[in-house]
Amino acid sequence: RCNRSIVVVSMKVWVDHMVDHFSTYIYQKRGFYYFSRRVPKDVQPLHGKQRIVLALNTRSRAKALKYSQVICQRLDERWLPMRLDAIGLGNVLIDNVKQQTAPLLSEAVGQYLQLKGIGKAKTFHQAALRNAGVVIDQLGDRPLCDYSTVDAGKVRDALIDRGLSVLSVRRIFTTVKAVINLAIAEHGLDIRNAFAAIYMPEAESKKRVSIPVETIQQIQQSCMEHDDDMRWLIALISDTGMRLAEAAGLHINDLKLDEEIPYVDIKPHPWRSLKTKGSQRQVPLVGASLWAAQRIKANASSCFAFPRYTDNSRCNANSASNALNKWLHANFRNDIVIHGFRHAMRDRLRAVSCPSEMIDQIGGWSKRSVGEGYGEGFTLDNILNQMELLNSIEGEV
Repeated sequence: RCNRSIVVVSMKVWVDHMVDHFSTYIYQKRGFYYFSRRVPKDVQPLHGKQRIVLALNTRSRAKALKYSQVICQRLDERWLPMRLDAIGLGNVLIDNVKQQTAPLLSEAVGQYLQLKGIGKAKTFHQAALRNAGVVIDQLGDRPLCDYSTVDAGKVRDALIDRGLSVLSVRRIFTTVKAVINLAIAEHGLDIRNAFAAIYMPEAESKKRVSIPVETIQQIQQSCMEHDDDMRWLIALISDTGMRLAEAAGLHINDLKLDEEIPYVDIKPHPWRSLKTKGSQRQVPLVGASLWAAQRIKANASSCFAFPRYTDNSRCNANSASNALNKWLHANFRNDIVIHGFRHAMRDRLRAVSCPSEMIDQIGGWSKRSVGEGYGEGFTLDNILNQMELLNSIEGEV
């Protein structure tokens, strides 16, 4: 664990160093960024210029840094053959040169975060560093061309022997493959991604149980009896179908109780992003969810709906999941989890013949056709009619 922590810290330091490095090549003039780099003296006679200056046509510093990195790589690739010619090595195979200049895995993950991590949540960066760190911990920090499929197989076997599920191992490999693929493309390497075609055993997929309506009503009744923040969170999810992180990361002002139709405004926040673009939505508050929202507002002591799990920097949905699932197992059924309310909401809406497009809108599920993306979608009034129908058929809680 100590070695892995050292590797992760080292990679973070490297990323910060690279950002500072490329920032030396950009400057701002009249709001726009420009690239400027001195041509090395040994290639100036062949290049014909002493300095490269380019307009980047952007006001974004993040984009300018990205462009600067790409331009620097292209210039280095152009200057290398000139230097080889100057010392009489012009006949060296370019494929061999590319393999010799393959970046280390730690460098590749740093580049990956620079290019693909812009605007991504903190968890994206943490996952990339952690998953690449698993490989470095097992095989060492090598140039990408030095990893073989045999090495990748060793990592797979070691992780499975450690007790990780096949699905977890696949997630780690997915990140590592993406990191290496990007480095291969950016550096123009003619090498094989050793982690791309490795065999993975069949994963045993566990289907989450959709909680029966009778059990949902029992849980909702128990939530009202306990009447505390943990039970408010369960009740809020139970009649909205929200993901746990969506609910746990709500701002208190996301609960719109003074409107003609009370609703929850599900949108991204700095401390909690959303899973997909379609996850941003508005869902009417009815039944137990309306009761929970009213209790949250009446007892608000923070700008966060659930300060137990959320602060200015993050939303700890994992902690909430563990605590809430433990309570559900101890008091109701061992085979249900908090995410089961989301599955149940889809089944409950189907039972009242709710249109599939409306179901997707309520739950923030991805659209299944191009046509579903046209128009403004269903209004709160349309959705409320279906959700009130659902509650009237199931009976008052």
